[in-house]
Amino acid sequence: MHDGGKIVTGIVAFLGLVTFPVWFTVAQGKDGGAPALAKPVRGEHCVESKAFMRANHMELLNTWRDSVVREGKRLYRSHDYPNELHDMSLTKTCLNCHADRAQFCDQCHSYLSVSPYCWDCHVDPKSAAPKDEPHG
Repeated sequence: MHDGGKIVTGIVAFLGLVTFPVWFTVAQGKDGGAPALAKPVRGEHCVESKAFMRANHMELLNTWRDSVVREGKRLYRSHDYPNELHDMSLTKTCLNCHADRAQFCDQCHSYLSVSPYCWDCHVDPKSAAPKDEPHG
């Protein structure tokens, strides 16, 4: 078997193509272009720390959903701010401070190529248009 050179060349070419985005970005000296998010329009702080919210906001929202829908609980006591109670509500609590969904939620979700299902049930108050519902 004298195909060792072809195999090594193929592996090197494959690894070069697969890692191209990484080393090309490093060579340019850029960090990847994370989006700049709009600052909250209200409130001194979020329901939890910024680091916690960045890493765990989806789990928190899922916990809120289950607590409200399945258990009837509507108030959340923060771990970081235990003297505060918050409504477990995406629209009343989260969107009260982060008022522009397009400038806050959608930018990160688009950047990370994720499609949350929040908006399957919830209505963004800014984009909500009255719907004509059939009566009868």
